[in-house]
Amino acid sequence: MKPAIVLYKSLPDDLRQRLAAHCRITEFAGLTPENIRRHADALAEAEGIIGSGGKVDADFLRHTPRLRVASTVSVGYDNFDVSALNQRGVVLMHTPTVLTETVADTMMALVLTTARRVTEVAERVKAGEWTRSIGPDWFGIDVHHKKMGILGMGRIGLALARRAHAGFGMPILYHARKPHPEAESRFDARYCDLDTLLRESDFLCISLPLTADTHHLIGAEQLAKMPRSAVLINAGRGPVVDEAALIAALQEGRLHAAGLDVFEQEPLDPQSPLLSLPNVVALPHIGSATHETRYAMARDAVDNLIAALRGEVDKNCVNPQALG
Repeated sequence: MKPAIVLYKSLPDDLRQRLAAHCRITEFAGLTPENIRRHADALAEAEGIIGSGGKVDADFLRHTPRLRVASTVSVGYDNFDVSALNQRGVVLMHTPTVLTETVADTMMALVLTTARRVTEVAERVKAGEWTRSIGPDWFGIDVHHKKMGILGMGRIGLALARRAHAGFGMPILYHARKPHPEAESRFDARYCDLDTLLRESDFLCISLPLTADTHHLIGAEQLAKMPRSAVLINAGRGPVVDEAALIAALQEGRLHAAGLDVFEQEPLDPQSPLLSLPNVVALPHIGSATHETRYAMARDAVDNLIAALRGEVDKNCVNPQALG
């Protein structure tokens, strides 16, 4: 008999059909408390789950005694309690390879948009403020040949370094858990400690997952070390940056601008001071949000689930140790 699985995020028709060829599917929208109660029987029988969003922790796992595989349609997995999954012997699959270039595109777009004040001046044009030759109050700052600091030199950091180095002649500084020989050989990137990265970067680009070590890694103390002319870009995870400290730095002119695709709470509160600051570009977590990439993520998540249910976890597995 085909294994029973729960699908809690809609999939393109062809991918759902591929999943149905291998599994018996119960589908609902999101791991909300109401859905968990309503579909208790399906969850109790499920050997696999696939979707994105919602908390998968020890409490959730009590509803899924037969669960063997969780497949998330994302690269990030901070909403999964990996320790609890390990204790239960549940493997967690994710999609780390297919969104690299798209997220790096988004980060470079944020660099350009904040530096040249694209969003702000475009709105001023639409508001009818362009009535004569523009003056310095419309000017932005250069990107080319400025120093780019990358915090987190994984796949996305490396792809961003390639764009900055080859496309804009930017010297690359980076800080990561360990030196990255490929970044250094291909892009002449310079490994440095966090304090040096903060002091010397014209653009500080954050591409880090959320962990206990990275939560509020960039706070008031770190922001104070950055030049007033610097721009902060975050497309990793919102809580890596202390948002209140960032708002204060921007309001007080201690930071030139910020380009943000992620926030401490999402969706962003419409009353957030970030939305009233002209030197902030705020995006709705669109780093991987292209039709092509989101399809590829869903495809990989489906393939990951099918493979893992067969016991094949040679790639895209967060916690192979769960297999014992």
